[in-house]
Amino acid sequence: MTIGKIFKTIAAAALASTLIVSAAYAETIKFGASAPKTGPLAGGAEVSHWPAIKLWVSDVNGRGGIDVGGEKMLIEVIEYDDRTSGEEAIKNIQRLINVDNVDFLIAPYSTGLNLAAAPIIAQAGFPQIAATAISDGIDEIAKQWPNSFWLLGSSSEFAKSVVDVLVTLRDRGDIGDKVAVVNVADAFGIELMNAGKPALEAAGFEIVYETSYPLSQQDFAPIISAAQAAEPDAFIAFSYPGDTFGLSAQAKIADLDVGAFYVGVATAFPAYLGANGAAAEGVLGAGAINVDAEGMAEWRARHKQVTGMDADYWASPMTYVGLQMLEQAITKVGSLDKADVIEAIKTMSFDTVLGTITLDNNINRKYWTVGQWQNGAFRGVASTGMDGEVAPIVKKGWK
Repeated sequence: MTIGKIFKTIAAAALASTLIVSAAYAETIKFGASAPKTGPLAGGAEVSHWPAIKLWVSDVNGRGGIDVGGEKMLIEVIEYDDRTSGEEAIKNIQRLINVDNVDFLIAPYSTGLNLAAAPIIAQAGFPQIAATAISDGIDEIAKQWPNSFWLLGSSSEFAKSVVDVLVTLRDRGDIGDKVAVVNVADAFGIELMNAGKPALEAAGFEIVYETSYPLSQQDFAPIISAAQAAEPDAFIAFSYPGDTFGLSAQAKIADLDVGAFYVGVATAFPAYLGANGAAAEGVLGAGAINVDAEGMAEWRARHKQVTGMDADYWASPMTYVGLQMLEQAITKVGSLDKADVIEAIKTMSFDTVLGTITLDNNINRKYWTVGQWQNGAFRGVASTGMDGEVAPIVKKGWK
């Protein structure tokens, strides 16, 4: 074996086994990733974002790389911590583009950080496949920045679906009309509250308690105590991971007596079941997957094997899907031309771990909106047309 072949073999092995690889290897595609490793959203990114990237890199490099015009090119990822800061995210992305000279960017984590970064990504002409952002403005955003693609859905659809689930429970006689609703004061929570309140009122629910709280909130006992005093039949929190766990812990301590308990991002985390045990039964949350879909069990097993972590039941596979779409568009184009890749993403049908995805004006219109812990799995109970929905169940206490 020649010296050149030896070096190529060593580089390929390293690329297949690690997320960050040597930039000296000639035949690579460089991807840049800026997302939280510290700050309030670090916990969520640690579960849903970074491991999905690691799995994708392992899968792609394990089969020899991305096919670019008939040539297999291995991939490397340059990572930066945005510290859950929009300003830091913009700085990181500018560095990735102008200093690291990456070929493509992996979209940030969360609604707020994707919206903050969208203008600079558009200005640089990179595709942005946002797999963890929910916003009612995505149609306008996609028109303003036609390089951007939005996979997770709109705030109104998520809020409407929560209300629809409550209506189902009320019509069955499982709950009454009184609702407590709270939200994190971030783009995600504010939009969902703005959509959720009118939807609740239109459906005939009485909002007996409402409040918002900062992203940095640590103590949730006062919120649960005030909600409990209002004697609601249902509790809704448009929450991010830290508050999802904090609100749930306090609800369990207080034995909050509601027939429906909904918390937002991170309810779908396996760690939520781990933290709450049997008390998780009946808890509703944002998003879901069809756990019985073909190939899902195998994908989840591979995720655990490669990353050492269980995938969540919502954003983990969608983050992976966004990367599959980018890979398939590059192969379709047969080059690393970003403008051509953007155009390909707009019109292609993608074969993904969540099934076939085709975008409508840069937006995915079919997605899960509400899931629920039932018998040890987070199952989809509402969607915009996905297969495998199950009926919601009433929450029967915390003990």
